[in-house]
Amino acid sequence: MNKLNKILPHGEIKKVFENIWFIEGQVKMPMLMPMKISKAMTIIKNPDTDELTLVNTMPLNDDGLRKLNSLGKIKNTLRIGGFHGRDDAFYKEKFGATVYALKGHGYSKKFDKIPIDPKNGYMQADILLDEDSELPIPNATLKLFKTSSPVEAILHLDLEGGVLVTGDSLQNTGSPDSFFNLPAKIMMKKFGFFKPYNVGPGWVQFASPSIREIRSILDLDFDHVLPGHGEAVIGSAKEKYRPVLESEIKGCHE
Repeated sequence: MNKLNKILPHGEIKKVFENIWFIEGQVKMPMLMPMKISKAMTIIKNPDTDELTLVNTMPLNDDGLRKLNSLGKIKNTLRIGGFHGRDDAFYKEKFGATVYALKGHGYSKKFDKIPIDPKNGYMQADILLDEDSELPIPNATLKLFKTSSPVEAILHLDLEGGVLVTGDSLQNTGSPDSFFNLPAKIMMKKFGFFKPYNVGPGWVQFASPSIREIRSILDLDFDHVLPGHGEAVIGSAKEKYRPVLESEIKGCHE
């Protein structure tokens, strides 16, 4: 395990649906300022194989790993966020997990090196994905934001009325929780990070997705959102996100 994958505080794994779990924890931003914010990992089990796929990976402590192992076999990591993914290496090294990532995703140790040529990263994905790729999860498809740089995706699960697993695109952090340190509370407030049912302001600023692609989220059928940042949104999620998705989003282009 390298220093990128330092185990930081995290909560308990919580079951949200049959064969789907969610856990919140802390991540250190790869910047000079020592900012620590919250993030969340989604765990999905293929009931036919008992294999687990981890989305928005987060290293867990020994107790967390014991619980994770009790859910099924740790088999895959799935990277959907252009600015996420550095902890995929933890599960590849420790459990031999197969790393799935979007075409164009590179693994860099520095935030300012993204996007990079994947061949120049410290690690390469085992399987590269686009919207038509077969996924290791039943009833699942990807929606890509092709104008985002680096490319971003939403994982859509066709169950429970529709579940979206997001990276930075849809977030739900109404206020700073215990995983934010003081510098992060100050800086992320300025960024507009602390809003429930929000489009990720950092993602919009740094990745420049088009407003057309962001609004196309409303074309998906979904009742729930499991975000990469913030609390799970269980029930009526489409209507909760509709106001921000139909509004003018600062920094977006057509």
